[in-house]
Amino acid sequence: MEQVYTDKEVLGDALTAEKAATEHYNTFANECVHDSVRNAILKCLDQEHAIQKDVFDIMHGMGYYPTPEAQEQKVQEAKQKYSQCVKNTAM
Repeated sequence: MEQVYTDKEVLGDALTAEKAATEHYNTFANECVHDSVRNAILKCLDQEHAIQKDVFDIMHGMGYYPTPEAQEQKVQEAKQKYSQCVKNTAM
C-alpha cells in the first residue's frame, strides 16, 4: 500500500491537534462553574499535555522538530525570572 502522508506530516498533524486540544480544555476549565466538571476537564487537560509531550518527544527524537541548544546564561535568566513570578504569586 502506498503511503500518502509522511511520518513527519502525520506527527506534525498530531502535534497541532494536541496543541489545539490543550488550548480548548484550558479555556473550558477557566470558564467552568461546577467544581466536579472543572476537575474532570483538568484531568483531560493533564492527559492531553502528556500526549502532546509524547508526540513532541517522538518528533524531536526523529529530527522532525529540532530545537537549538539553549545558552546556559539564558537558562539561568529564565529560571531567575520565573522563580520570581512564583515567589510573587505565593504572597
